[in-house]
Amino acid sequence: MTEPTPLTEFGLRRVLVVLCVTQITSWGVLYYAFPVLAPSIAADTGWSISAVTAGFSTGLVVAAVAGIPAGRWLDRWGPRPVMTTGSVLGVPAVVGIASAPTLGWYFAAWILAGIAMAGVLYQPAFAALTRWWGPRRVTALTALTLLAGLASTIFAPITAALVENGDWRRTYLALAVVLAVVTIPAHFFGLRGRWPAPEPATEVHRNPEAIARSRPFVLLVIAVALATFSAFAVVVNQVPLLIERGLSATTAAWALGLGGLGQVLGRLGYGRLSRATSVRARGVLILALGAITTALLAVLPGPAVLLIAVAMLAGAARGVFTLLQATAISDRWGSTHYGRLGGILTAPAMLATALAPWAGAALAEALGGYPAVFVVLAVIAAVAAALAVGTIPATRGKPADAP
Repeated sequence: MTEPTPLTEFGLRRVLVVLCVTQITSWGVLYYAFPVLAPSIAADTGWSISAVTAGFSTGLVVAAVAGIPAGRWLDRWGPRPVMTTGSVLGVPAVVGIASAPTLGWYFAAWILAGIAMAGVLYQPAFAALTRWWGPRRVTALTALTLLAGLASTIFAPITAALVENGDWRRTYLALAVVLAVVTIPAHFFGLRGRWPAPEPATEVHRNPEAIARSRPFVLLVIAVALATFSAFAVVVNQVPLLIERGLSATTAAWALGLGGLGQVLGRLGYGRLSRATSVRARGVLILALGAITTALLAVLPGPAVLLIAVAMLAGAARGVFTLLQATAISDRWGSTHYGRLGGILTAPAMLATALAPWAGAALAEALGGYPAVFVVLAVIAAVAAALAVGTIPATRGKPADAP
């Protein structure tokens, strides 16, 4: 067998297009289809909606844990074997969910789906573009997150149409076919090319275990986990908050949708922001923006136009936060150990993602309403912004982002 050749400019663009397509499909099938199908699953099986959702949350927890070894394999072998394997595992996982006769079978299928998620969702795609695109990674990552953000826009209505004309089991089986046909060949054939060595001039040559134990990395992990928890809890609980503020359910849903538009606009501006700010300032600014917009949603009683505008600004903060997380490792420690360190960074954030929907509802019940929940979420985001100050490693006696 011959050594794989380095990627040409055409090869780099091929990889980017492949990952955009497979991210939309993987997120659409493995993640965004579930909220649409959950009520039908509960109604058909007789399982409680909380039990049905717990299976999905279990998959997210497994994805968080499995992401750590997946990151090590990415550093060693590159994205092609990891993402192809994830795609292959995803198909029987979705078929298992569709055919589950018992709750135990259903949970087991979501556990397998969690392993698949660790191999096909954002983290391995981020690792691939970070290493292959090198100094131009922000451009590639921005394009990826912009297009992958369409996953819910595409797959939520498709899933809804399928379940209306059939049932949830046939819908998941159809989605399993889509996952197999699109992602397996795309990852296997589309991610060809030599897995490049990191750029020596920009690397901090340290043992990954030493980096993972360092104070800046630990603070970064905590800050990202807290910010993720706050961001996802805001998304899940924004509609009930706005309804409490007097908006109709339709208007509140439109506000949430326009927040998605805000995400796109925020990501479009990330490249300019990254050129104009230091790593430390960028991290603090983005996390602080999340805290401020969450606090505004907590305290503003109206009018509806102002609440919708703040929801869009909150969406913009979430959009740039995704890119901040994607570049956090390479901006501080280079790309040598991006997969391994990214897996460790992502694991608590995935756990926070799984916990956020339940925690928001529980807090609303305990605190007597959603405005108080958003105050708590704003405080959590503010703590994340404060912790971001200490996430810059020292290089030869000065911070890594110092001039």
